[in-house]
Amino acid sequence: MKIIKQFEFGTADVLQIKSQSIPNINVGEVLIKGAYTSINFADIKKRTGTKKNGQLPFSLGLDIAGTVEESKSDMFQKGDRVIAFPQGGSYAQFSIAHENLTYKIPKDLSFEQAAAMPTVSFLAAILVEFIAKIKAEDTVVIHSAAGGVGSILVQLCKLKKCNKIIASVGSLTKADYVKKLGAHIVCTYEQFVETTLQETNNLGATIVFDSVAGAITADSLKCLSHFGTLVQFGNSSGSKGHFSTVDVHSSCRSINGFSLGTTRKMKPEFIRPFAEEMIQRFARQEIKINIDCIFDLEDVVDAHKYFECRNHNGKILLKLNQEINLNN
Repeated sequence: MKIIKQFEFGTADVLQIKSQSIPNINVGEVLIKGAYTSINFADIKKRTGTKKNGQLPFSLGLDIAGTVEESKSDMFQKGDRVIAFPQGGSYAQFSIAHENLTYKIPKDLSFEQAAAMPTVSFLAAILVEFIAKIKAEDTVVIHSAAGGVGSILVQLCKLKKCNKIIASVGSLTKADYVKKLGAHIVCTYEQFVETTLQETNNLGATIVFDSVAGAITADSLKCLSHFGTLVQFGNSSGSKGHFSTVDVHSSCRSINGFSLGTTRKMKPEFIRPFAEEMIQRFARQEIKINIDCIFDLEDVVDAHKYFECRNHNGKILLKLNQEINLNN
């Protein structure tokens, strides 16, 4: 089988296509013939060494959509259409996943949408339903709203009929795209504090979703209301966000953190109900992810370079097997 590996940290050019034997599975695992995998920001961090988890060489990739080729699990059988968080990366034609992190998908959910959804939509659902507990009366700020998680957060908040959805983006060229998703107001990172205060009569937003960190975290607190909640779940800026205890206790505000990666490792069973609900929502087309571009596995270097330009709207996919029957 073909697999993408890297033997050093660096630019996209360190990614190499290699051939190796199809791996063997153990009890409780499934072997998946991949249709597509998605590129996530975590892949870039790991490739560059910003997030040094795992010993070189390794393969990147968080999630996969495909068909079960072999099963040693009572939960799955050969031929099942699934999405999963595989072991050892998903940039490969075949991947192994544990049954606790594998989920069946219906035939009316395309492999493209299925591959685009796991990391971003499962995370977004947990943030909205469990961490922030979004209600219709909330005024919400969503940073990086044109990205994978951000685009799902906007749609989920729209379904919750939130009072106001304020979306921040790196460039206003993405404004129309984000408004079509359901945002009421779109602004840049430089404008969101002033815009939020203007739109709330200086009261501030009740919820802020922050995946950027750095200066954005401190600025978010400037426009977070009393009793409001800052949900922090990433640092795409590459910098740590800072706050003081005085920012929270006297104003009765909360800062809640969450990591899907940590949850996959320590409490995988927690994810399943959110995953199954999101799979059905995607199958019913209540929620969609825009597929910006699809690259062949062999073109992974170009795919990473395109991702890093940050000009895309939605998800970038890698096609893993050319002969895959997409109607299965």
